[in-house]
Amino acid sequence: MPYYSVFDNLAFQVQGSKVILMGQVVRPSLKSDAAGVVKNVEGVSSVENNIEVLPPSPMDDQLRRALFRAIYSEPQLSRYAQSAVPSIHIIVKSGNVMLEGVADNEADKNLAGLRANGVPNVFSVKNNLVVSAS
Repeated sequence: MPYYSVFDNLAFQVQGSKVILMGQVVRPSLKSDAAGVVKNVEGVSSVENNIEVLPPSPMDDQLRRALFRAIYSEPQLSRYAQSAVPSIHIIVKSGNVMLEGVADNEADKNLAGLRANGVPNVFSVKNNLVVSAS
C-alpha cells in the first residue's frame, strides 16, 4: 500500500475465514485500501474494518514531525529509519502519542519512549513497542 507510513499502524486478527482490521491511519483512503487488499486474499470470506481514521489536526501533524526527528535523529535509533516503512510507528491523536511496532531490544524500546516524552506539547506517551525475539 503506497500511502502506509511511519504515522500509521495496521494490525489484524483472523477468526476462521473472517479478518478483523485494527489500528490507526492518518489518511481515510488507507482504511479502505487496507480492506480492499485483504478482501482479495484467498480464503478470506469477510473483512471487519475497525481501523480508526485519526482526526485532521495541524497540531498533531506538527507533533508527528517533531517526534520523528526526536526518535530517528538519535544515533542509536537512526538505523530504524533506513527501511521503507520504519518498524517504530508514531501514532498521534489529540497530542497523545502511542509508539507501535518492533524494537530490536529493550534499550531501543526505552530510548524511543524517552525521546518521545522529551518532545514539547506531547500530553502523554504510551510505549507499545514489542522487543523482537531474534
